[in-house]
Amino acid sequence: MKENKRKGLAGLLTSDRWSNVTVSVLAIILMLATSSVILLIMGKNPLTAFRSFLQGCGFLPKAKYGGGSGMLSDLFDYLNILAPMLLAAVAFIVAFKTGLFNIGISGQMLLSGFMATILVGYMKELSPWIAKPLVILIGIATGGLLGALIGFLKYKFNIHEVVSTIMVNYIISFTTGFFINTRYVDMLTRSSRICSTASRLTWTKVNIGGVNCNVPLGIVIAIIGAVLVKFIFDKTVFGFELKAVGTSRKCAGYIGVNVGRSIVLSMAFSGIFAGLAGVTYYLGYTNTMVPKTLPGMGYDSIAVALLGNSSPLGAIFASVIVTIFQSGANYMSSSIGVAKEIASLITGILLLFAACGEYMKILGRRKIEKEEDKKIAAMQEARVKGGADK
Repeated sequence: MKENKRKGLAGLLTSDRWSNVTVSVLAIILMLATSSVILLIMGKNPLTAFRSFLQGCGFLPKAKYGGGSGMLSDLFDYLNILAPMLLAAVAFIVAFKTGLFNIGISGQMLLSGFMATILVGYMKELSPWIAKPLVILIGIATGGLLGALIGFLKYKFNIHEVVSTIMVNYIISFTTGFFINTRYVDMLTRSSRICSTASRLTWTKVNIGGVNCNVPLGIVIAIIGAVLVKFIFDKTVFGFELKAVGTSRKCAGYIGVNVGRSIVLSMAFSGIFAGLAGVTYYLGYTNTMVPKTLPGMGYDSIAVALLGNSSPLGAIFASVIVTIFQSGANYMSSSIGVAKEIASLITGILLLFAACGEYMKILGRRKIEKEEDKKIAAMQEARVKGGADK
């Protein structure tokens, strides 16, 4: 710690303990500064804009509320979209730790949500105590099987997971779109029919303190999932084997790890969390599906995972930050009079700086090396001078 204080920011960027935290915090600071400049150019007050994001998410009170709504209802709506974002980010992290890039999270989310909707969501006679666990189990099974298929293609035929998941995404998108349009469409909205209240992973219109709130079950699942993945990677043999394969497949094979098995299980494990993200999104947050449309959250979660330094607990922090800009976009837009797409721009800036994390660490190491070189040169100069004086 003393060394880090002495070397300042460069020491924090190169510290084994603090470098990941420092990179994330620095990325947020740079994002706030850059976004403020953009908002000023647009003639808007940055402080007002950032405050409106927090107001839209229920972290700060709004000027006024509609009937039956309040600050607490905004906060629960925020948690409702935070849950699938966190689960999707954890899904990416599981595969990434094994050296795999699961870009098919969107497709896994969509298929899991679709299967849970048509198998359980339209069965109105089921009680909530049966329907909700069934929805979760279907999400786990669908996402896990789809992820295992991708892992099998990688192991058996050496088909790169990025290629296979992109192709599968298209197949899922158009196949589910066909069935929604032909069998499950709502003729008024042109989206899928809404699922039953009993099957939703959100308790709607729960009165809390005189305010109607949509209480999400998914946020509990998401936090438990992130903690579970952290435990598995840190404390279990299975997690060690996955990390070993991600570090070096050849070395993992030399120490007795079944590389093929680990690849398949890693993608299956990743698919399970993507499936959970899908059911908490489609049967929790939105309650409907737009035909032939993949959830953008599946792609956003990749950047969220990287912002969280590919750590399950870091993903919680990163999901909270990114979801603030996405959930509060509508209120920000109406408050300061700019397009809500500015929220996507701010998120993109944040993730761009987060992607420069390794470069920040390199700059920190270079600065320390220069300081060390200067010290060595000064010491040598002092010795030469001392010898000359004698």
